[in-house]
Parts: sequence; structure tokens; C-alpha cells
Amino acid sequence: MSTINIPQFQADLITWFENEQRILPWRENQDPYRVWVSEIMLQQTKVDTVIPYFQNFMEHFPTLEALANADQQEVLKAWEGLGYYSRARNLQSAVQEVVEQYEANVPNDPKQLGDLKGVGPYTKGAILSIAFDQPEPAVDGNVMRVLSRILRIEEDIAKAKTRNTFEAVVRELISQDNPSAFNQGMMELGALVCTPKSPSCLLCPVQAHCVAYHDGVEQTLPIKKKKTKKSSHTYFALVIRDDAGNFIIEQRPEQGLLAQLWQFPMVRIDEVDENHLSVYIQEKYQTDIHTIETLEQVKHVFSHLTWFLNVKLIQVKGEIQLNENMKQVSKAEISKYPLPVSHQNIYKQL
Repeated sequence: MSTINIPQFQADLITWFENEQRILPWRENQDPYRVWVSEIMLQQTKVDTVIPYFQNFMEHFPTLEALANADQQEVLKAWEGLGYYSRARNLQSAVQEVVEQYEANVPNDPKQLGDLKGVGPYTKGAILSIAFDQPEPAVDGNVMRVLSRILRIEEDIAKAKTRNTFEAVVRELISQDNPSAFNQGMMELGALVCTPKSPSCLLCPVQAHCVAYHDGVEQTLPIKKKKTKKSSHTYFALVIRDDAGNFIIEQRPEQGLLAQLWQFPMVRIDEVDENHLSVYIQEKYQTDIHTIETLEQVKHVFSHLTWFLNVKLIQVKGEIQLNENMKQVSKAEISKYPLPVSHQNIYKQL
């Protein structure tokens, strides 16, 4: 740390943040519940996308008690389209614990807060510093990128253990007087100025402290080794419509990808090919097929996986045999159920 004047660095960063910060709905106050919801939503999701979701979520669930007592399907519906739905389920579960164990007060104790479901080291640090003014590190990809340039840290930020290096660095750098503005300033700097590609070094409020800029290597940092190639799966998505114009939807399992959301039934193409699809549908649903029409294919990219959905609109005759996780609903009713983005895109084609 000998390369950096810490008090001056803090002052330059905090002054810039207080003057230049974006006006965001969760910055209106230091309410720990609002900070918590915003930080969970902002994981893996851009600020512009989160703003309307945050506002809508706060209208539906303005307090911890409102969220704790809400029906989970209602919570998932409010989250619909944000993705990574386990965030919503974990948030509600943790909020229920806070309401029961801590009389609906978000704990400001690092151990108690960190033990809540879905509250990892970053979220914990963000809540403690932003809402409770505690000098705790909140280290995410943004912060690692900024500090790897400022201090020329050449460790691979894709490795889990590297976070420990950066947390130790933040503990030395963080302002004891205003940790909230310091941590938010680091995040804001990464979002607006010290961006992944082509950082705006000439506009940077802490450029004078930046070793990478001084050495001319800011474009080569941070070091991040590529992850392994993503897998992809192709499915038939079966949009089955009966004589009355109702459709079949099914609920996904309790655990795993997109848990407990609703979808049109899917079957992998390596399990049933196009030639045997009619027979599969007739046997599984004990019904007769009138027509099969091919709709537009839907592609959906997850962080680790890509889905290709070959969409088939199937008009059937007579009764349909349903499993316990299925429902027959009208086209209008489908919109009341939380659907993953891929199946919202199928629904739009109807």
C-alpha cells in the first residue's frame, strides 16, 4: 500500500461520488431492506434493467413483513424476467427469518447477517456499509477490476481465493468516517469510468493514484482466465391447445434451474425425435392430435447453458390426461403465472 496516499484517495473518491452519483431509487435513503433488495436484484443484472423491477417490487412488498407473508408465486411473478430466480426465493426465505428471529429488523451483526440465506460476503458487506455505515468490504467484479488497476494487482479475478486479497486491500483503504460513500463510490467508478473495456482514464477522479495507468497497462488488467465452454440443449416446447382453447402449463421442480416457475411442457430432442413426437404426445396425454404447427424457435442463453426451443403448437381433440404438476388454463390466465423469459417469448407468439 506504500504506493498510494490513502487519505487523499478516500477524499478524491468520496468527493467524486457525492457530486456525480446516479440518482437511483434505492439511494433515496439508507433503509437496510431497500439496500438488501437492490443488491440482490443487481447481482448478474444491469442497473437500467433493475430500476423498474425494484420500483414494482417495493410497491408490492414495501416492508419486510409484506414480503415475508406474500405468496411465493406472487414473489416469483414480480421477479419474472429478471432471471436467476433462486435469488427471489432465497430473499423471501431470509426475510421470513429476519421477521421471526429479529423482530423484522435487518441484523447489523456481520455473523447474523451473513448466516441468512442468499447473503454472501458481497451482499453482507454492501448492507453493512451502505445501510449501517460499518467499514466492511463489499467486493464484487466491479471492485476487483478497479483495484486491480489502481494497485496493479495481477492475480486472476476468476479464482475464488483472489477475493480474499481484495477484501484485505479494501479493509486497508476503506474510509472509517464514510464507508457507505466509499463502497458505493468504488462500485460507481467501476460502472461509469473504470469499465471493462476502454476505461475513461482521463475522466477518472483517482487517476493520480492509479499504478496501472501510470505504467500504461490499464487495458491488460484485470487478469481473468476464460471459463470452460458452455453446453447447449435442444428441446421441443409443446404448446398444447384443447377444443375449448385452453393450454397446458406445468410447474418446474422445487429445486434446480428455474425452480417452481411455470412453462409449456418440454421434452429433449435426444429423447424424442420429430418423427415420434405425435406418438409421444398421444401416449403421454392420452389424447388425439388434430394439427401440429411449427412456431418460431426460441433461443435462451443462461450463464452456463443455452436452450434452443423448437416450438410446436398442437391442437388436440377430446380430454387431456394431466399430471399433478400441470394445469389447463386459458390464454389470458397464463399471464398470471410466473414464466421464465424463454416461455414468455413463446407466449408472445400466441
